[in-house]
Amino acid sequence: MGDLSIAGDSTSYERTPFGRQMLKHFLFDPAYKNFNHGSFGTYPRAIRDKQRYYLDLCESAPDQYIRYTYPQLLDESREAVAKVLNAPVDTVVYVPNATTGVNVVLRNLVWNPDGKDEILYFNTIYGASGKSIIYTCEANNDLVRPREIPITYPIEDSDLIALFKKAIKASRAARKFPRVAVFDTVSSMPGLAVPYKELTAICREEGILSLIDAAHAIGHIPLDLTALDPDFFVSNCHKWLFAPRGCAVLYVPKRNQALIRSSLPTSHGFVPRPGASSGTPNPLDVSSKSEFVNNFEFVGTVDNSSFVVVPEAIKWREQVCGGEKAIMEYNTDLTRRAGSLVAQILGTKVLDNSTQTLTNCCLVNVLLPLTPSKEKIPGTNTIDPQYGMQASQWMQRTLLAEYKTFIPIFFFQGQWWARLSGQVYLELADFEWAAATLKELCERAANTEFA
Repeated sequence: MGDLSIAGDSTSYERTPFGRQMLKHFLFDPAYKNFNHGSFGTYPRAIRDKQRYYLDLCESAPDQYIRYTYPQLLDESREAVAKVLNAPVDTVVYVPNATTGVNVVLRNLVWNPDGKDEILYFNTIYGASGKSIIYTCEANNDLVRPREIPITYPIEDSDLIALFKKAIKASRAARKFPRVAVFDTVSSMPGLAVPYKELTAICREEGILSLIDAAHAIGHIPLDLTALDPDFFVSNCHKWLFAPRGCAVLYVPKRNQALIRSSLPTSHGFVPRPGASSGTPNPLDVSSKSEFVNNFEFVGTVDNSSFVVVPEAIKWREQVCGGEKAIMEYNTDLTRRAGSLVAQILGTKVLDNSTQTLTNCCLVNVLLPLTPSKEKIPGTNTIDPQYGMQASQWMQRTLLAEYKTFIPIFFFQGQWWARLSGQVYLELADFEWAAATLKELCERAANTEFA
């Protein structure tokens, strides 16, 4: 039923220098420049070909693949990603994306009936995760309540940590129970590094469950989950690891796996409580794997080919790029230098703190030369702040339609910012072009072309 030798074949790749030479491996339109890897990622042609192989293999004998071949490939993929995370293989499973992982955790937790539970989170939380918290509270008739922690950037890590501790004290002073804290490794908008290690340690000391929305983590920053020891951790493989969309790894240590009783949606792996009706029998083969792993192995009939090509993505990164360390060092250094260059050309600044910990990642936020004011200010690109969102959306659409690129532009803390991503297929000259493009775009926006 199909030759599986390719799954563990000896295909090898040649090392390629970072920068423009790396573009030959990707599928971009030659006219398109990708400065927004952080949002949706992309993956090399070789990974696309591997995924297509598995899709064809599935269609050659669907039952053989779905019932027997896919579980084997999935186990091999979980083993490969566990090594990257330095986590036991039986603590990791795949879900479609980080948002799903956050929802899996929040919807499985059983909240205390006294209504005192709280979920702590920062106001810079990713929008979908923030709404997932609000929905969780609504769906549980406010047995659990949200507690937002406001922060203003730039901020030193020590000050952010102090705000977190203050929120915990405030929760308890209000006779509440800070049950779960949701926080990032690298936030989305603005794209900034977060002191997640220290926050995780505080949660452990305070008896709070840590739920790390690490969408921007694997393939982006060094990770060691055995040392970190979070309660829950989910990271998108399709952002920075070069896996196809959608693919995310969900980590749950053994001590917490009993809390995660169901996948999302609930599927064949769910095990009812003792004494409850067992429901319809599981049509899949009996497995010796843990309940946690079984829960997520088969979740409806969907295309999970992205899950099983993760090992190939890891191998590609090792052979073509020189491994995780080389990739991260190049991307982080490029992003820092790119941010400084773009800010210099625009005559503005990078969003960072005095210790430069906020930019210790592959995302950088550069202030745009736009002055928020209801009145025109001579010598400046002035826009009425009431049009903050409208102007941002116009600039993003125009970047795609006229400049063949995309850069997230957002109105944050009363100013317009651009978020840029560093990646192995980019080099500093690309960001010089991006700066000139943004400068021209801001001048056009100031002339109210967006109106």
